[in-house]
Amino acid sequence: MKLDNNNHSVFSLYYHLVLVVKYRRKVFTNETSDFAKEMFIEIGSKYNITLMEWNHDKDHIHILFKAHPNSELSKFINAYKSASSRLIKKNFPQIRKKLWKEMFWSRSFCLLTTGTGGAPIDVINTYIENQRQK
Repeated sequence: MKLDNNNHSVFSLYYHLVLVVKYRRKVFTNETSDFAKEMFIEIGSKYNITLMEWNHDKDHIHILFKAHPNSELSKFINAYKSASSRLIKKNFPQIRKKLWKEMFWSRSFCLLTTGTGGAPIDVINTYIENQRQK
């Protein structure tokens, strides 16, 4: 297992995040998913968060990412959800027909640890890769 490090610590912090569209509306396409993914990478870099795997279904996304011990995960998730909600609805006006209020994401989210304490990373990676194959 490869460990990450910084000046004062060695760590391996992997997380599986699931974000659901408000009211489970089926609005995700490859184009909207790619847009949301680029935003995740951009905002994540400010929080020492690195995207490892990404996939979407029509009404939710699965994300595998790694973080540093100083990453403030709840602040990052709130910043991501807020910015992406605003920009997705701005850049994809057809979504406003299905989500007429300001929120794009459901208020809740699922965040699971992976790796040494949780499910093995390769299992999560395969699970996310196979999301749309039913």
